[in-house]
Amino acid sequence: MAGSVTTISSRITDPAVKRPATYFGVLRTQSVFRLLAGTLVGRLPNAMAPLGILLITATGSGTGALGGLLSALYVLASALSQPVKGRLMARYGQTRVSGPAAAINAGGLVALAAVGGPEHPFLSATVILFAGTCTPPLEAGLRALWGTVLPHPGERRAALALDTGSQGILQIVGPMLVAVLASTHRPSTALVVTAALGLTGAATVLTTSASRTWTPIAPRHTATSPLRHNGIRLLLLALAGTGFAAGAMTVWAVNMAARHHADLLAGAIPAAFATSSFASGLIFGRRTWPGTLHSQLLAAAAGYALCWLPLLTLPSPTVAAAFAVLPGLFLPVVIASAYMMVDSLTAGDTTETYAWLILTLGVGSATGTALAGTFATHPLASAALLAIGGAVALAALACARSDLSPRPAAHGPGAADRPASAPARLHDSL
Repeated sequence: MAGSVTTISSRITDPAVKRPATYFGVLRTQSVFRLLAGTLVGRLPNAMAPLGILLITATGSGTGALGGLLSALYVLASALSQPVKGRLMARYGQTRVSGPAAAINAGGLVALAAVGGPEHPFLSATVILFAGTCTPPLEAGLRALWGTVLPHPGERRAALALDTGSQGILQIVGPMLVAVLASTHRPSTALVVTAALGLTGAATVLTTSASRTWTPIAPRHTATSPLRHNGIRLLLLALAGTGFAAGAMTVWAVNMAARHHADLLAGAIPAAFATSSFASGLIFGRRTWPGTLHSQLLAAAAGYALCWLPLLTLPSPTVAAAFAVLPGLFLPVVIASAYMMVDSLTAGDTTETYAWLILTLGVGSATGTALAGTFATHPLASAALLAIGGAVALAALACARSDLSPRPAAHGPGAADRPASAPARLHDSL
């Protein structure tokens, strides 16, 4: 009896066991609102630059193929350079990496606006390559900061929900802003505004005390790549499948619009998907859910995979938009749970691992987009790609059950890059 009382008492006094954090309470925490808002503004160029590059190429009488190639070059350069930037940030800090990167990225976009695109294709490609490679790693940096700014797992869950849920909104607001600027002014103006937003967002984040005082990992801790952990590799494969389905969905929406002669459908389906993702992320982050973190991740991946299946019926436009809501409900849960899983698997090298997660999501999305384009004339095969991406994510997580167990808590110089609470407590609180 005494032992039971002691156990209950310890859980009551344990700071990791308390009511779920509220969004208002999390946003009132020092630096959180500024970090989140600055990162969102700083990441708008990720959604704006590809369309801006495409439009400035078309304005200069360039071919659609050239514009698509240059746009894809920017996206791939940004994605593939993420792990390198994450490792540099883990060694030298956020200011010394993200600051120069933001300046070079903005300068590249402004230079591209001046160059004009198709008249100088090789020069444009070189500028785009440098600009894409130097996109500041704000997303990985933000998620590395949550562990120090928000030590309680419930607070980190809420912050991650706000962060991941808003990503879909950026994909709507960013291209829309570019379209408005290009139509009312010029595509070059859209690129200049894109550069200004990137600099503003990066400056907002990097001037916070949380970012300036963030302690990087000692060099000896960065010698081992997180990819040596089998659980991390399978987690990356799962996120690649998740991104693949989302990327293929965008092309599938365009194909549906052309097939039904309803141009609005090309935007309505991604908008429905993004809106449900944002709403679901808010609900997920607000509540405490039963089960271990892996079981939550597996359940979310199963829901994500299954909810793509109704699209195989090739529904009518209205029903298609309604069906797109379903997988969107599970997307932020998969992503947020994956990032929290990284916290429990890694021992101080979360920054680089976060960068790998971002890379695999981006490459998976780009691959899905490219492959779906080759099946544009085959509606059923195009819809099947969505389900295949979800199935890959589910299969990878199912195979990773024995590998997704937390490492012992980190101590020493590397501990500054991970949440303050022990991984075991993270599982208990979830």
